[in-house]
Amino acid sequence: MAPGAQITSVEAIENFRARLIVYIGQMRPLVEEISHEALQTKLWVQNDQQRYWQDQMRRRYRKLEETRGELFSARLSSFQEASSLHYMALNRAQRAVTEAEEKLSIIKKWNLEIEDTAAPITHQIEQLHSFLVVDMGRAVNFLDQVLAALAAYREAGQARAMKPADPTDAAETKA
Repeated sequence: MAPGAQITSVEAIENFRARLIVYIGQMRPLVEEISHEALQTKLWVQNDQQRYWQDQMRRRYRKLEETRGELFSARLSSFQEASSLHYMALNRAQRAVTEAEEKLSIIKKWNLEIEDTAAPITHQIEQLHSFLVVDMGRAVNFLDQVLAALAAYREAGQARAMKPADPTDAAETKA
């Protein structure tokens, strides 16, 4: 007769399974939040910032044209001479337009680079999420099956131990 399995700690497997479930429960929302933040950042650069600086460019350019018009009117006016305030306002408006152009240029550069930079990281995050959901879910199911098999094995062993000895089995064993 083959010796029985030596099951020393089913509780250790149960504890590991419980901790694995807790770990999955804690990690899954974190990975999903990271994925969400990466997507939000990408959309912020590609949409929000692009629109914002395009709008700023239009406003600042309009302000520059108004300032140029005021300076031109002041030069043509016989009542008033173009003052240094008009020139300062024109310089300020030109600097604002230049700043908006630079920001828009940076945003366009970021738009070109963001896919190349974010794609590998996003892919790794997706793999980690898949690992947590699929592979760790399979691990929990496997541990459930192991625990069920061990419980069935233990019950079978207990049933054999409680079963009264059959005299016919003893006679067959002697022969």
